[in-house]
Amino acid sequence: MTPQQIFNLVKDELQEVEKEFARQSESSVRTISDIGKYLQESGGKRIRPCLLLLCTRLCGRADEAAIKLAAVVEFIHAATLVHDDIIDGAETRRGRVTVNRKWGNQITVLAGDWLYMQSFSVALQQRNFQILDILIDLTQRMVEGELIQLTLNGNRRITEADVLDIARRKTAYLFSGCARIGGVLGRASGEQQAALAHYGLTVGLAFQMVDDILDFSSSAKVLGKPVVSDLKEGKLTLPLVYAIDQCTPQEARQIETVLREREFKTISQTEILSLVAKYQTLEKTRSLARRFAAEAHAALKLFPASPFKQALEDIPQFILEREK
Repeated sequence: MTPQQIFNLVKDELQEVEKEFARQSESSVRTISDIGKYLQESGGKRIRPCLLLLCTRLCGRADEAAIKLAAVVEFIHAATLVHDDIIDGAETRRGRVTVNRKWGNQITVLAGDWLYMQSFSVALQQRNFQILDILIDLTQRMVEGELIQLTLNGNRRITEADVLDIARRKTAYLFSGCARIGGVLGRASGEQQAALAHYGLTVGLAFQMVDDILDFSSSAKVLGKPVVSDLKEGKLTLPLVYAIDQCTPQEARQIETVLREREFKTISQTEILSLVAKYQTLEKTRSLARRFAAEAHAALKLFPASPFKQALEDIPQFILEREK
């Protein structure tokens, strides 16, 4: 299936998710409503709500609860993004000025908190403690991931295991939760729910690996934010972790200089990109992404054939091929 065909399977539900997102981001406090509207207008792939809806349909169910919870996971995702942008001092996202740049850090922190609380308020209406457990667990892991990353920022001794641990917490557990919630709503067996959780986790890891690749291989115009921005924020992603493992001490010092200066001042962006190309670390990162994508595909073997299974099997390939 093409990405468009995949999204078309749940097109009507996704339109309802957009309406639900708009309804739930309304507040008597005008600033919150304005920020909610701004975030929604900023777009995004909506891959997380789509994943939840597809997994629900895979398990034979489609109802209002899935739409509300799909909006909830997008709320959690939005809250994470606005907090991350404050921490990173980001100025653009998806080609637009970030919320913190537009409203200031103080207001944005509180808006992010409000989005988290609103997401749990909506989820609580379902009176399903298993779903609440999933949402609380993934939210805690996401916060832990951000804290771990902050403690490791600027550290050149970060390992592949460290990077993957952060990726699981900050990105993959939300994907995993979306898939598992679909199984819970569809009353799937415990074994099937576990399979969906693993599917979501490995899809999320593949997604993050491709994100790390695009930070070096794409352009600011395509990404909607500056390229090689992770290094300027003090973060070592897998392409540079692999480069440090292979490069000369002098080359390693080039990377360390950017980590320390938090800008391309003494060392140029071109020099860093040359190191990545020299040691072919984007290819090594992509190979790992392919491995996670293959794991995701295999996790669906418990489910009977259907258009929804086909879509979920094709999503990992769609992620590997994405350009933004």
